[in-house]
Amino acid sequence: MIIQVGIPCKFTNDAKCLLLEHFDAICNSPSQIYHVALPFSPSSSWLYECYSAKLSLKVKVVKGLSAEWGACSRTVSQNSPIRALSYWNNTIAVGSGRMIIILDAITGSQAAALSGHVGSVRSVVYSSDGRSIASGSDDTTVKLWDVQTGGVVRTFHGHTFWVQAVSISADNTRIASGSHDNTICLWDVSTGEHICTIEQQKIVSHVYFSPINPQHIISISDKKVQQWDINGHQLTPVYDGTHITFSPDHTQFVLCHGKIVTVQNSNSREIVAELHVTSDDTNYCCFSPDGRFIAAAAHNTIYVWDITSPDHHLVEIFASHSHYIASLAFSSPSSLISASLDHSIKFWKIGGLPIDQDITNQQFTSPPICSVSLQAKARVSISHDSDGVVKIWDISTGICKESFHIPDAENLSPGDSDAKLIDGRLIFVWYKSKKIHIWDTGIGGLLQTWDTPPCWGLRISGDESKLFFLNEECIQGRSMWTWEPVGEVKLELGRDPYLDSLCIDSSRVRVHFRDSSPHEGWDFGISGSSPTPFDPSTERPHLDFIGGASWHTKDPCWIKDTVTGKEVFRLSGRYATPTDVQWDGQYLVAGYESGEILILDFCDMCPQ
Repeated sequence: MIIQVGIPCKFTNDAKCLLLEHFDAICNSPSQIYHVALPFSPSSSWLYECYSAKLSLKVKVVKGLSAEWGACSRTVSQNSPIRALSYWNNTIAVGSGRMIIILDAITGSQAAALSGHVGSVRSVVYSSDGRSIASGSDDTTVKLWDVQTGGVVRTFHGHTFWVQAVSISADNTRIASGSHDNTICLWDVSTGEHICTIEQQKIVSHVYFSPINPQHIISISDKKVQQWDINGHQLTPVYDGTHITFSPDHTQFVLCHGKIVTVQNSNSREIVAELHVTSDDTNYCCFSPDGRFIAAAAHNTIYVWDITSPDHHLVEIFASHSHYIASLAFSSPSSLISASLDHSIKFWKIGGLPIDQDITNQQFTSPPICSVSLQAKARVSISHDSDGVVKIWDISTGICKESFHIPDAENLSPGDSDAKLIDGRLIFVWYKSKKIHIWDTGIGGLLQTWDTPPCWGLRISGDESKLFFLNEECIQGRSMWTWEPVGEVKLELGRDPYLDSLCIDSSRVRVHFRDSSPHEGWDFGISGSSPTPFDPSTERPHLDFIGGASWHTKDPCWIKDTVTGKEVFRLSGRYATPTDVQWDGQYLVAGYESGEILILDFCDMCPQ
């Protein structure tokens, strides 16, 4: 028998990545393997190469910057911010709103939901045998749960404010809890008796039973790491830090403090390594099960170092969360799970490839996309990312044709910029510091700068002569070249409008309202008169794009047939939440926080 090792191994890896990334879609309908999973696989994947030519798709999928599988293999969204996470034996428990959700640590599928708290769950922790979970909540209580039945074993009352942190002793006989009432409470698990209270000067953000001495408790309060015996007596030393974690063999511990992560010997207190981050201050850290990696969270970014290497080099930076990361946990030596206030849990693969230690000049991930625009007749799409880089993409191949860096166009919000090719020149407009800037690559610099009150939703008109934007509950139209007013439409207060990124054609503009009011439209192109209203519902394309644009919906977005009303295509998983979208009824271009550009061509679905 001849065994071919290379191809089956690659097939297995690709199959695993495909199933995890599109798990929800495939569970809902196995046919999504052919309609979504395979078409959206990276172009370099073995599965894509084998099956793409055999798929009878009505939608052509083109992607930029997605030649490989991403480091994030799975994202699970919840209805509420995730404030806590605990891992045990291929299951994870997360605190989401008032619920404790139990998830499979491999697929992310939900196994159970524990309800009983009447306030948000701020902390969860498994017992050492995995049979129990302790939780702390805004309702001031600590609860102990039976994992097998999902029921509450005991509720501990005594705190007077939010319970921020909980820990279970290694022998599962005691629980320690830390609260916003500036106290640590110690509880007897079997009787529910309150053993003692340890007063603190500030809010207690973390509390743990020491893995070195089970009679000691470690707390973090006011950025100080302190130790106590179970009778409430303070011990030395005291460290500066916002989080502490111990290696699996307890011989080392890690402290987060500002932008520095220090690794120290547990006995001698000698500093073994000093690791640095470049973004926000670190707030959480953890060891991998084999003691090789340390992961630290700094706001919405995760850093991973290999501390077994001589230079303790950085191996990964993960930056796909859009909000504060509340907790981290390794599920295997090369798999990491993160929980965030952006309502999501993400599963990460650690490649272990060396990265230059001078991280200040490294580009680890593609910057988030702030805006996209579509010019189907010119066969291009244009994107702008948070680093101020504007790229022109071929909508047939997904290849970047040109790239420009625009000074002072960094860190813009979605909707604050737009771009078009006009007479072969890239014209880029953006709003910043109460000014609208117009950049012309033909002259290699600023063409115009106009003062304006705060505005949003910048869009260049389809005839390339006007600029539309929302300003103080009205739509304004201005000449691109002279800044002369071309019209203004007052909108009712409180309707929360945004410019429709779907088909801004000629001199007409459509407006959506977040209060679900009917769409409205105006034509700014009639000379010498005020903008003329028209009914945009009568001029929608044959296919209509619903949801998922710059208002950051958490729901999937889809294409429906306006004639039959049926759904014809759905964007789900990592593609369900674009930062910005352009759509003309045949082509859809979407930009993502991952830095990817997705281009869909619905040519076979559009009437000729």
